[in-house]
Amino acid sequence: MPRRKSFEPTEREFAILEILWKRGRCTVRDVQEALSETEDVGRTTVLKLMQIMYDKGLVKRDESEHSHVYRATVSQEDMQDQMVGRFMKRVFGGSALSLMTRALAVKGVSKKDTEKIQKLLKEMEMDHDDAE
Repeated sequence: MPRRKSFEPTEREFAILEILWKRGRCTVRDVQEALSETEDVGRTTVLKLMQIMYDKGLVKRDESEHSHVYRATVSQEDMQDQMVGRFMKRVFGGSALSLMTRALAVKGVSKKDTEKIQKLLKEMEMDHDDAE
């Protein structure tokens, strides 16, 4: 029986989620092979991590086949929304402006990104105007 859901994946769990988001349903072997492209990780380690993720509610598993098949229980976008929201609240007092100001100051912004940000802000402004 899974414990209460926890959407706070560790770095390694997040790497597994990224594989599941990209590939969809995967066996432990599929995930281990994908992880092995960037790190030396054994099958039993991956199995243990995926069992922990199942207990946390981060993945579901289909036990109807010989090899259990896993899938993420939350979309990548929903996970990003949850994590950014918590981070923004905890570190920036809930201020999107403070978060964006720091992110842009630390990382720097290319001309292409600046244009995309300006376009997004204009779209948001038009949506806000339409709502009034």
